[in-house]
Amino acid sequence: MAYFRPPGPAPDPQLVREFTQLQDQLRNQVRLAPPAGELRYIAGCDSSFPTPDTVLSVFVVLELPSLGFIEKVYHVGPVPLPYIPGLLSFREAPNLLRAYAKLRRQPDIIMVDGHGIAHPRRMGIAAHLGVELDVPTFGVAKQRLTGLYEEPALTKGSITPLTDKSGELLGQVIRSKDKVKPLFVSPGHLCDQATATRLTLACLRGYKLPEPTRLADHWAEEFKKEL
Repeated sequence: MAYFRPPGPAPDPQLVREFTQLQDQLRNQVRLAPPAGELRYIAGCDSSFPTPDTVLSVFVVLELPSLGFIEKVYHVGPVPLPYIPGLLSFREAPNLLRAYAKLRRQPDIIMVDGHGIAHPRRMGIAAHLGVELDVPTFGVAKQRLTGLYEEPALTKGSITPLTDKSGELLGQVIRSKDKVKPLFVSPGHLCDQATATRLTLACLRGYKLPEPTRLADHWAEEFKKEL
């Protein structure tokens, strides 16, 4: 996701406490398991900030396994709160939920440009959206937020585990294209690591990003031109 990180004073400690408590409540609702039923449609989502006060959120829906394009939607709204490290989902999720409500074809699973449980409190944007929507989700992020890993081999499809200091598996580090920086893939909600990894690899079409999030990012740039 394209993050806008404005300079300014530290966030209000009371606000941080309130959202951290809410995040803990949401985390208790996360369920990691293979998705139930057939996965026929996959969505990708992304958010960007055309201005410091505006967030634009995009969903695209593709058919599996062909990745045939089904639809795209977007929603533009006000930024609800300042950037707070570790609490990004509260900044982006409300507008993403409004964009999701515009879809005619409901996806069976959502690939989110961001983290699932590979988050300091195991509650990244993919987990947050999954709980809010009660839909299977997983995260595909371009940068590590937390965890330890060894660099995977430079060839496409190489994978290493992402773990915490105790060895708990948080996600997998996947080389999506030869000699490019890897992706950080983790389950969000109603999804397991095996499914997240399998779909990430299945959605690669020669680019670093898998098609659902790549197209969401592409259309975010296109929709900006309409604003």
